[in-house]
Amino acid sequence: MSEEPRSWVVVIPVKDARHGKTRLGAALDAASRAALVRAMALDTVEAAAACARVARVLVVTADEPVAAQAVGVPGVEVVREPPHAGARSGLDAAALAGAAAARHGGPVSVAVLLGDVPALQSDDLAQALTAADAHPRALVVDATGTGTTLLAVGPHVDLDPRFGLGSAVAHQHLGHVPLDLPPDSRLRQDVDVPADLVAIARMPLGRRTAELVGMLEAATPGRGVARPF
Repeated sequence: MSEEPRSWVVVIPVKDARHGKTRLGAALDAASRAALVRAMALDTVEAAAACARVARVLVVTADEPVAAQAVGVPGVEVVREPPHAGARSGLDAAALAGAAAARHGGPVSVAVLLGDVPALQSDDLAQALTAADAHPRALVVDATGTGTTLLAVGPHVDLDPRFGLGSAVAHQHLGHVPLDLPPDSRLRQDVDVPADLVAIARMPLGRRTAELVGMLEAATPGRGVARPF
C-alpha cells in the first residue's frame, strides 16, 4: 500500500518591504519597490492558503502592512520575524523561526515558500508538494536555475536553509532533490532583477500584483514589455 500524502505546513518569510528587492532599483523607485514586495507576498500567501495540500500557512515577517493583511486570509498565521544575530541571513533566520512554530505541536512536513512568485496558483503548489511527498528533502529550482523558490522537508527532517545567491546548488549539496516540475511552472518564476519584471508582465498574476503592474505600466507609457515598466 502507498503511504498517505503528507499534510504540509507552508512557511512564507517576507522581508520588511522597505528593504526588499534592492536589485530592482534600476527599474523601480523605493516606494514602488516596497509596494511590489507587499503585493507579491500577499498574492503568494493567498495562493498557498487556497492549496488543498496545505494545512496551515505561517507568514514570518516584520512588515506591518503584510502582517495586518495576511492575518485576514483564512488558514494564515503570522510569526514575528526573529533577530538575525548569529544567523547566516535574515531569510534563513525567518525560515527557521517559521519551521519551529510549525512544529511546536509535533512533527509535520514543512515547505518554505518564498514570497516573490506572484503568478503562483494553488494547483502549482499542490503539484510540487505532491512530488515532494516522495522525498525527505526537496526543492524547486527557480527559472534561472540558480535559486530556490521552495524548500521542503519531511516531518522528521531538520530544516537547514541556505537561501541567497547560489542556493539551488547549496541545497542540493545538503541532499535536497530538485522536483521535476515543468520548466514554465509558475512556481519557478520569482522576481529578483528587472528582467524578471519583463517575464511576469507576460503572465497571469495574482490580483494585487496585477493591479500594481498595471498602474506602473500606465505611469510609464511607451516602454512596453521589452523594458520593465
